[in-house]
Amino acid sequence: MKTPAFIATICALPVLVVSTHAAGAFYGDPPDATHPWAIHDMNRPQPPRVEPGTFSSQEKPGIPPSDAVILFDGTEAIVSKWQADKTPAEPTKWVVKDGTLQCVPGSGYIRTKEEFSDCQLHVEWSEPSDIQGTSQGRGNSGVFLMGQVEVQVLDNYNNPTYADGFAGAVYGVNPPMANALRKPGEWQVYDIIFRRPIYKDGQLLDTGYLTVFCNGVLLQDHTPLEGGGGHRTRHKDRPFPDVGPLKLQDHGNPVRYRNIWYRPLPKRAIDGGDTSVMSVEATAAKRAEIAKGIREAAAKLEGQEKLLHLLESLYYAQDDGAKKVATEMSDAFVAEVKAIPAAQLESKKADVLQVNTALQYLAKFKIAEFSAAAELQKIVKEREWDKKK
Repeated sequence: MKTPAFIATICALPVLVVSTHAAGAFYGDPPDATHPWAIHDMNRPQPPRVEPGTFSSQEKPGIPPSDAVILFDGTEAIVSKWQADKTPAEPTKWVVKDGTLQCVPGSGYIRTKEEFSDCQLHVEWSEPSDIQGTSQGRGNSGVFLMGQVEVQVLDNYNNPTYADGFAGAVYGVNPPMANALRKPGEWQVYDIIFRRPIYKDGQLLDTGYLTVFCNGVLLQDHTPLEGGGGHRTRHKDRPFPDVGPLKLQDHGNPVRYRNIWYRPLPKRAIDGGDTSVMSVEATAAKRAEIAKGIREAAAKLEGQEKLLHLLESLYYAQDDGAKKVATEMSDAFVAEVKAIPAAQLESKKADVLQVNTALQYLAKFKIAEFSAAAELQKIVKEREWDKKK
């Protein structure tokens, strides 16, 4: 008996050779109104590779991760990335000394020329070991995200002050949960997650927030920005610019900094980012985009791989053309499987189970019904291929 053309095409392929589209499909719960991807979806983008850096010691700053944007690395040349805050056309008067960026009291704030927003920020700072002053007059400086909201820098090793002005405070907003400072003269490490406020059409959608670690200890846990805080005045939520500089404060104390870098963060769903939970509109658009890509890939394929791609595309977005072709192909697949002699059918078990899984999945989740599903399921049950052995 001559082998049918459709089966001959399949037989020319290795049994389990399918693309990444088909390989991870028909497994976890499908996409829904606010989730554009299925559970365990192989179409979901892979995380980009980032080479991790190293931790700092008191003697030596660590190495930033491979995708970090370096703002200060201890070299004289990199000071060109900074400028005086009030007179941006002028270079900063802060100095580089022994690989550190040191505040010159009275010279004013400095800021980066580069502007950015949502980020992971790493800053290391050190207070003078010669202790002078008390409360806010002792080792005072600050890290200003986007130039708008301050994470306080202060020598509070043995130095009480008002709680919302403590080292690690979102200044004027929220005290730190702990005092995790090392003694003056040693290096302190801030790791900060920053998200700016999001407004749309004048309406507040997200207050923005800060998460702050000091020397590995959590100080701020997703703290709302409340407009950015400030000195003496209670602030209210307000829009921030799209981007802004990082500023370091001159408060009259010779505080030192080193190893300053940031990593841009992806957008939140509310700001148009691709995340686990998205708006109904954004989800529909993303599902349509994924389905289009799978169908474009299907157009370059033949046989079972093409069928599986078309079936998979349907659970992202319905399409009459794709369903029509998939119906014709699944009917042909069943007919040609039934034409194979019983003695030879075992060799096609993997192919049959793969297509059957796809058709049963689409029926189970009420995505699409195919007449071939019942007949293929019948073959599977008669051969007891659905039973675990």
